[in-house]
Amino acid sequence: MTSDHPCIIIGAGAAGLMCAAHAGPGTLLIDHAAVPGEKIRISGGGRCNFTNLYCGPENFLSDNPHFAKSALARFTQWDFIDLVDRHAIAWHEKSLGQLFCDDSARQIVSMLRDEARRGGAVLRLGVSVAEIDHRDGQFVLTLSTGETATAPALVLATGGKSIPKMGATDFAYRVARQFGHRVTDTRPALVPLTLSGAPLEALKPLAGVSLPVRAACNGAGFDEALLFTHRGLSGPAVLQVSSYWREGDAVALDLLPGRDALAALRALRAEAGRKSPANALAALLPGRLAAHLGASLAPRGNMADLSDAALRDMAAALSDWRITPSGSEGYRTAEVTLGGVATDALDARSMESRNQPGLYVIGEAVDVTGWLGGYNFQWAWSSGWAAGTAIAARRAAGAGQGAAAR
Repeated sequence: MTSDHPCIIIGAGAAGLMCAAHAGPGTLLIDHAAVPGEKIRISGGGRCNFTNLYCGPENFLSDNPHFAKSALARFTQWDFIDLVDRHAIAWHEKSLGQLFCDDSARQIVSMLRDEARRGGAVLRLGVSVAEIDHRDGQFVLTLSTGETATAPALVLATGGKSIPKMGATDFAYRVARQFGHRVTDTRPALVPLTLSGAPLEALKPLAGVSLPVRAACNGAGFDEALLFTHRGLSGPAVLQVSSYWREGDAVALDLLPGRDALAALRALRAEAGRKSPANALAALLPGRLAAHLGASLAPRGNMADLSDAALRDMAAALSDWRITPSGSEGYRTAEVTLGGVATDALDARSMESRNQPGLYVIGEAVDVTGWLGGYNFQWAWSSGWAAGTAIAARRAAGAGQGAAAR
């Protein structure tokens, strides 16, 4: 049995649902999962950090840092906020411009399903794609049900390799390569970093300790929270720098961000001179971390015994503590995949392939990766909107030419 459609979208996640809402009536949206938008549902602790007030192209990594500008400028965070407001979904701002639902991430999924339905899309779940071919101007998909589905427009919205337990695969990359696209190197991003050997054993007693830091690596720095774990380093600051970190690199931690560490230590020497450095540092840092650093940086004597030179050394260590991770937690816990389908053969306005007309790639499958904090969802909304409206416009133009011919 063969069904014909004006457009087929593979992947009913954030980008696919948004694209389906705009691609026009008769669009077929398919996904191998039993329910759509599962990554939306679990995001933000179940409340979905759906965008960021400060979203801009500078918040994204890509081999081409200019590629995301067009889609982000034409469908902005304000456009998505307006959509959320029209659906009467209450939301609030957390730190650094991050926006969350007051109630549940399920509201965002329901909103997108409603928008896709209103746009005339047909959603089919529990269906995977076994094979894709292209002939006579049509994409021909062989489905797991044994059916064949055809369309002149095909959208790859299946994401990257992060969180494989939810069914994530390299499907989009394989199809893109099939049609002549290059795929950049991919790696887990927004992911905890791990330690091994002596560094891990030394820091294991700090598991559960959290504090605000500035974490930096390879020219990028973030002022957010650090969390020590039984396997290494986590927390928003580390997740952010994980996108920039590479094997062998050290992560630099400023444990007193925004403060003059030397002045703070001199004040401690004056006010708590009889205390050991381990005890005195507890005024600046969490107790267990203070004890660990105090014992390693100044193992003997009291604060009053420390010279200015010793304080300068301690201040330098507190402001630039270097830790070299051995690896990361991998795709198992990575929030996104860094890298993807190279942008050099994609149109930045429409997300359409320059190699194969009618093929579109959107969302996480593309080599555009955002920071932590709602940026990757905004890329999904913006790229999905760009592809969907481009497909609808082409359909309208084709219908107009057909009417004129008649």
